[in-house]
Amino acid sequence: MRGHLEPRGKGTWRAKVFVGFDKDTNRRMYLTRTIHGTKRHAENVMRQLLVEVGGGADASTEGTMAQLVGRWLEIASDSLSPTTLKEYKRLLDRHILPSLGKRKIRSLRTSDLDAFYARLKKSGGNHGRPLSAQSVRHIHTLIHRILSQAVKWGWASSNPASQTSPPKVRSSQIVVPTARQVVSLIDGAKSSSQSFGCLIRLAAITGARRGELCALKWSDVDLDKGILTISSSIVGDRIDEVVEKDTKTHSSRTIALDKDTCKVLGDWRDTCDDRARKCSAKLVPKAYIFSDAPDGSACWRPGKVTLAFSRLCKRLEIDGVRFHDLRHFAATRMLAGGVPVKTVSGRLGHANAATTLNVYAHFLQASDVEAADVLSELLEQNGKD
Repeated sequence: MRGHLEPRGKGTWRAKVFVGFDKDTNRRMYLTRTIHGTKRHAENVMRQLLVEVGGGADASTEGTMAQLVGRWLEIASDSLSPTTLKEYKRLLDRHILPSLGKRKIRSLRTSDLDAFYARLKKSGGNHGRPLSAQSVRHIHTLIHRILSQAVKWGWASSNPASQTSPPKVRSSQIVVPTARQVVSLIDGAKSSSQSFGCLIRLAAITGARRGELCALKWSDVDLDKGILTISSSIVGDRIDEVVEKDTKTHSSRTIALDKDTCKVLGDWRDTCDDRARKCSAKLVPKAYIFSDAPDGSACWRPGKVTLAFSRLCKRLEIDGVRFHDLRHFAATRMLAGGVPVKTVSGRLGHANAATTLNVYAHFLQASDVEAADVLSELLEQNGKD
């Protein structure tokens, strides 16, 4: 391992360490660093560079952000869902690589990333408009993940994104549809599509995510016992991108169903069996509950559910309600009904009860005020007796 220190002016030094040969060109590759301070300080930095190189850094220490991204995508693509991979590539191509692609990983500093985030927030949107704090946060998360891999590979000794100050994101106000609106949505969907009416009811009763509902199979339901098992989720908007994967928390959960919902599901199962017979088919062993195929072999796409729900809301003149808000409806109604937070968390598929408390903190505060009023009224009534 070879290295030397060169004076570059008063109080300025350049450390240069040989790290190997480029595999493509066979040219010598060096790790260099400009150092300001005394010679002793420069020698200490020089020794640290030698440690870095000896600890596994190689010609890749001269690599750029674009090269790192290319290598990272090669190994990360298989573990990412199609929608996540598509979004990552969009952020990389639109924001990260145009600004940071040519930067050498070893020269990237925390201050550089903070300046980059500030530029994005000010003019990183379409036509030079400001980019939302949430979007900048997403970009920061991706950069941090990629640079963490750089540290593991020895391209950098530390992650400069770890100490950055991305903009804070204000938590958005949860929109909870009323019970009347949910009933209207179920009835409105059922009037034109028995299957869609069934799906909306399940969403409102179970609080399941859109992709989880699309992944449900008849083998996941026990109508006699009134239980439903959620163990997977569908991701991907295009037909050629649809993939079935684990749930968000990578674990399955079993949910109790009420008698009316079991009746709705049972009626839909009868319809599916009848449709299959008319098409001279039979439901496959792992038939999806929500499928346009007579044998139930193909699931609905999440994007189809969102589009159908949007059209339904427009037809019923219900504004400001998204499909995901049915999940909020289920959660808040359970909490208001006195269902323990741990039980609510389990039905929703949160990693733990703390997540539920965090997401619905505002709602729980409002419920706490109501509880205080109820207790006060109780004491007042007893005081009069």
